[in-house]
Amino acid sequence: QVQLVESGGGLVQAGGSLTLSCAVSGSIFSINIMGWYRQAPGKQRELVAAITRGANTNYADSVKGRFTISRDNAKNTVYLQMNSLKPEDTGVYYCNALQTIYSGNSYLYPWGQGTQVTVSS
Repeated sequence: QVQLVESGGGLVQAGGSLTLSCAVSGSIFSINIMGWYRQAPGKQRELVAAITRGANTNYADSVKGRFTISRDNAKNTVYLQMNSLKPEDTGVYYCNALQTIYSGNSYLYPWGQGTQVTVSS
């Protein structure tokens, strides 16, 4: 019933910027915590950023200072502003709701299709 639709990915050069969007729809009343994940080729999906409804945030060390997560509660949409992109940021980016801001394993819904981000050197 709950749908997660990611968009905004693309091809950028190292040092460039990109903004991702995640629209949430379906039979939900409210979502306290949302997060962005990424999966690089040959690697496991990892949590890179999370945000509570009250705008408290948590970032992976690898993206801290470069990425900014935000949300529009009225629109049920979460964003990921990515600056100073590096080739290691390449991967498929996904969003999901979380039970806790500190654990990526606490996701609540089936995964969407994600959006591809490719950073060239």
